This record gives sequence, C-alpha cells and structure tokens, in this order.
Amino acid sequence: MGDDATTTPELVGRVRDFVREVVIPIEEAHLGVLHRPDLAAHDLAGGRVDDGERALRLALQDAARDAGLLAPHLPIAWGGHGLTHLGRASVFEAAGYSLFGAVALNIAAPDEGNMHLLLEAASAEQRERWLRPLATGDIHSAFAMTEPPPGAGSDPRALTTRAERVDGGWRITGDKWFITGAREAGLVIVLARTSGEPGDAGGATMFLVDGASPGIEIVRDVHTLDAGLYAGHSLVRFDGCLVPDDAVLGEVDHGFEAAQVRLAPARLTHCMRWLGLAGRAHDLALAHVAERRAFGSAIGDLGLAQQHLADNEIDLAASRALIRETARVLDAAEAGTPTGIDAGAPDPGSASSVAKTFVAEAVGRIVDRSVQLSGGQGVSDELLLSRYWREVRPFRIYDGSSETHRWSIAKRAVRQHRKGLRHDLAQ
Repeated sequence: MGDDATTTPELVGRVRDFVREVVIPIEEAHLGVLHRPDLAAHDLAGGRVDDGERALRLALQDAARDAGLLAPHLPIAWGGHGLTHLGRASVFEAAGYSLFGAVALNIAAPDEGNMHLLLEAASAEQRERWLRPLATGDIHSAFAMTEPPPGAGSDPRALTTRAERVDGGWRITGDKWFITGAREAGLVIVLARTSGEPGDAGGATMFLVDGASPGIEIVRDVHTLDAGLYAGHSLVRFDGCLVPDDAVLGEVDHGFEAAQVRLAPARLTHCMRWLGLAGRAHDLALAHVAERRAFGSAIGDLGLAQQHLADNEIDLAASRALIRETARVLDAAEAGTPTGIDAGAPDPGSASSVAKTFVAEAVGRIVDRSVQLSGGQGVSDELLLSRYWREVRPFRIYDGSSETHRWSIAKRAVRQHRKGLRHDLAQ
C-alpha cells in the first residue's frame, strides 16, 4: 500500500484536472451515453461491442495512461498508486464527477471489483494471466452471479447454474443476466453450484472463464435505464462451457465466501463514484439557479429553491462522511486491527451495507432535486441531468436492493442486541 497521507491530495488534484479538461468534454459530446443498445440485431446476437463504443473506451484509457492515472487503486507493483480504501475515496469521487471518468481511469464496475477479487483470492499464476491485462486495460471483464428467476438475485443461495466435474476440469451450464460488460469480455468470473441444491447456504464455486470459450453465448442485451457502463448488461448462456481445473478461483464449494471478498469493497467504491456524479449534478443546478431569474430575483435566492440546495449539501456531506468511515472499517479489517468490532462496531460487510443503502438513496435525492431546480433544462439533454438521473436510479437495486440491505442490517442489530451489545460508546 502507498502512503495515502502524502499521495492522495496530489493525486486527487491530477484526477480532478484530467476529468475536467479531458473527460467531461468527451462525455458532453456523447451526451453521457457509452453503451448503445440500438445496434443492429445481428450485431447484438453475435456478442459484438459497437466499434465506436470500443474506440471511445480505448481513447479514454490511453489518455489516462499518458497522464499516469490508469488503475490508481492497484498496488504499485501492478502499476497503481497503492491506495487504501480510504485513499480511494477522494480519488474515485473525483473520477466520478463525469460518467466517463471511472471508465477512463479503469476503475469502473465490474473491472475494479474483479481486480480486487483477483488480488485477494487468486493464485500467482491466475493473477499474472488475468490481473495483468485487466490492470493495463488490454481486456475488460464481467462478474456473472445474477440469474433469471428462480435463480440467484438478491438471494445468492438460490443459485441454479451448475458446474459438473469432467475429465480435466468442469462443465458449466446455466443462464446469467444483468451481467455488466459481458460482451467481448476477456475474463468472465462465474459463480456456479458445484454441490447441494438451490437454497443451500454453501456449495458454490467461482471460476475464471476465458470470455472467448466455446459454450458462452450472449443471448441479448438487458435494456435498462443506464447507458454509462461499458458494453451494457447482458443475458449470458453457459451451454456446457468447459473450463480446466486451474480455472477454479479459491476453493471448491466456497464460492459464496470468496464473493464476500469482492462485494463489500465493490459496494463502497460504487458509492464513491456515484457521489462524484451527485456533486456534478449539484454544481450544474447551482450554476442554473445562480443565473436564471424568476419573480424578480435569481432562483437561487428563493426560499423553496434554497431548501433543495441545502438538502443537497447535507446529503453530500453525510454521504462523504459515511463513505470515509466505512473505508476506515475496511482498511482496519484488512490490516488485522478491526478496532471496535468486538464492542458492536460494524464489520466490513455490515458497514458497507449501511453505506450502500444510505448513499444510493442520498445520491438519488441529490440528482432528483437538481433536475427539479433546473426545470425544463433538467429533463432535457441540455445539462445531462436527465441522463444522470437515469444512471443513478438503478443503484438502489444493483449490488443488493435497499430492502435487502435493510433486512440484513436489521438482523444484525437484533443479533447484537441479544448478545448484550448497546449503542453507548463507552463499551
């Protein structure tokens, strides 16, 4: 890890300047749309990414590479800046100020979370094969866990995709959907059931699958509100896809545990990026109400508008504080010094659930108020606010719905109370 106290302020400034000077003009020229689901049907069925979409991603990442900003979250040995979770908070927020910022810096979902998973759970050989090209942007990746009903969704134990042992490896069969970045992915990390039945708490295994393997079919796009993620979301079919034994990531039948290594940090980095976009939306609204006049004064001087502006400032500050406190929890856990957990402080999974639930909803409120403050321009392409609203709305569902996280948070609260733990900080 790097020394965040000295590296992050300078790095944040560089990211901020890069996003303002390089990325935002490109985002505005493309109206905030990266994935284009209106391609010809035969292109979609063939699993191809639009050439313009691919060229845009490569151009953004080339610019970030030239600026020394590609994959800043990774350890120095892997070409990054060795940032802790806390060190990433400001860097990712600065990148998220544009919808295209995370793609440019190679810190977008799902690649960023997959890189973290490979660092923590992969063998040295697996890291060299898959993490190296991911870190440099030579390939992109997908994480295939979610399935069509009745398969795994908010409840991963409902997993139905199967992996069966065969000579020299495994055969994977099943459907996955809402799989971000699956089109032309160099790597697909697949969660499949290797024992037990749907509903069982265990029996899952993670596999590292070459995206060009026979037996993988991109059936269609899953059309959603958002269009700012590279290659969109797909329905992916594994039809007897064969993988070797060395494709197993971690231990057989322990895939659910391995997934937790990825999920808690990935939820938090999502929060960091979306907070940056919420800040951009608020700035756009501020610029509008400071200049636009109505009823004899600037809109920003009117009481009802000021309430929206003040509430945005409160949500931004509260979200930023919660993200950073959760980052400290994750850093302490990784360092083996989870201070306060025995006294009832949240573990990383619970802390990230709290942060994800609050920030997802706060970001939605901020962008929605910004749209309202900007009137007709807010619901048009003039300020991109309508695109931002469409991008942030799914965050209350992706990475676990707000309702699922609240259920988990409440269960933990009851469990801790029954152990005699209370919320007085003297404990």
